[in-house]
Amino acid sequence: MRVQVVLEQDEDGFWVAEVPAMPGCLSQGNTREEALDNVREAIEGWLEVMQSKSAPAQGELVEVTV
Repeated sequence: MRVQVVLEQDEDGFWVAEVPAMPGCLSQGNTREEALDNVREAIEGWLEVMQSKSAPAQGELVEVTV
């Protein structure tokens, strides 16, 4: 899966990585690489939580690729 991440360095020098398509999904790190590694973990966790929260609709559940 490919996801766009906004990567910025804050005023204290930390790198912050945020996923606009996944509200509340963000992480940080001391380096750019660390922030990206950490946000990958955050994305996996976000997806797991969302999957566990989702109740199947009464209609047909299908998956699409975008």
